[in-house]
Amino acid sequence: MPAMKRWTVEVYLDEDDGRTYAEARLHSGADTRLVGVGRAKLNPADDDIPEIGDELAAARALSDLGHRLLIAAAADIAAVRHEDVELTA
Repeated sequence: MPAMKRWTVEVYLDEDDGRTYAEARLHSGADTRLVGVGRAKLNPADDDIPEIGDELAAARALSDLGHRLLIAAAADIAAVRHEDVELTA
């Protein structure tokens, strides 16, 4: 059985004055360093429930990270094939 690879993603959250910022950082063990970013803003008409802002910002950061990983994979394939590549989610 081939050795299993392990990738980890760390999500960092910060909140200030009704605004939440998240970074999702991929650690793959390779030279690739990817970071996804997400933000959320409290609607003044809503109750201030920090967990909801955290969830929204983290989800957006993870989605952004996934998009960036897809772009990186397409660039790697294009470099090997010596032609443009377009990947879809």
